[in-house]
Amino acid sequence: MRTDAVLLAVVLLWSVAPSSCGGNSGTLGGGGGGNTIAAPTISAAAAQSGAVIVTLTSATAGASIFYTVDGSTPTTNSPKYLAPFLVASNLTLNAIAFSGTSSAVTSQTFSPNIPSGTLVWSDEFDNSSGTNAAPNPAIWTYDTGTNCCGNNELEDYCAWGSSVSPCSTTNPSEYVGTDGYLHIEAQQPSSGVYTSARLKTQGLFSFQYGRFEVRAMVPEAQGFWPAAWLLGNNIATINWPACGEQDVLERVNAAGNPDWNAGSIHGTGFTGATGLGANYNFPSGQTAAQWHTYGMIWSKGSVAYYVDNPTNIYATYTTSSLTPLNDGAVWPFDAGQSNFILLNLAIGGDWPGPPDSSTPFPSEMLIDYVRIYTN
Repeated sequence: MRTDAVLLAVVLLWSVAPSSCGGNSGTLGGGGGGNTIAAPTISAAAAQSGAVIVTLTSATAGASIFYTVDGSTPTTNSPKYLAPFLVASNLTLNAIAFSGTSSAVTSQTFSPNIPSGTLVWSDEFDNSSGTNAAPNPAIWTYDTGTNCCGNNELEDYCAWGSSVSPCSTTNPSEYVGTDGYLHIEAQQPSSGVYTSARLKTQGLFSFQYGRFEVRAMVPEAQGFWPAAWLLGNNIATINWPACGEQDVLERVNAAGNPDWNAGSIHGTGFTGATGLGANYNFPSGQTAAQWHTYGMIWSKGSVAYYVDNPTNIYATYTTSSLTPLNDGAVWPFDAGQSNFILLNLAIGGDWPGPPDSSTPFPSEMLIDYVRIYTN
């Protein structure tokens, strides 16, 4: 999936031109008038198996926070803190606050010593309420509106609880069912009008490195474009594709023969026709309309994709994969920032084209779980 400039205005705090996913370049003004900038506070909430979700705050109003996770001293060129992030490996976190001048460094060492292959975070979409429920608001937020995100898509993306036409609280576009699945529903409330949902963890949860999995069953018909993917937190301060994009589950239209899923990565200098992607062809008799596990193994210098089993890797991309590309290609996945998760079902757009008379409405993308394991 692609995004557009709408997201860029979310958390811009100054008019400094960014140069890379690692943070903001240039000299950030002034001497601060002698004011003391409060050093960041590091807080950690339990995730799973000893992993924690780290939140950074500063008592100085309007201050921006910059951090590193490799033990180095942070500067205003370091990743900017934009969302809580998962810590599931041994590391030293250093952070500063900046508002005209920099604070002292706050430092904390994490030593969870978690074995490889351990489940450290998940949303299982459990629901024992007896009625359809909202996706967990501590994890998920939404992109909304018509053509919110590029690609010339046709749907209105609807947030949970929205009654802004054509969205409906009676027939929501997303919900956690009593069956324990997240439902993302493509609807056609009237001729030529389409609704669906695009969930994201932006600003709420993010991670860097690990094995990411989504167990899903997707609709296959003309004009449908289901996806599970990731973008860099720093899309809020720099443009796509410099933030990096990792597409774990992505396909369009009716079932093929063989049926398929696409795994790809995008960054500066490798998008579209120059992007890096590969198709996984399902074995004979299998389709994406059945339950499958779509996975990504993200480690330093490498992104690999699999279907149904981590040993079933069908594509691996490394920093050396950029060598045959143009000189402007930049690997965006090791700059220190974490990435957030997106789940959506697009309708129409540049890739699949529009629905036609064969396209059934309503149709659902079902997600059993989203999980992160240690590498």
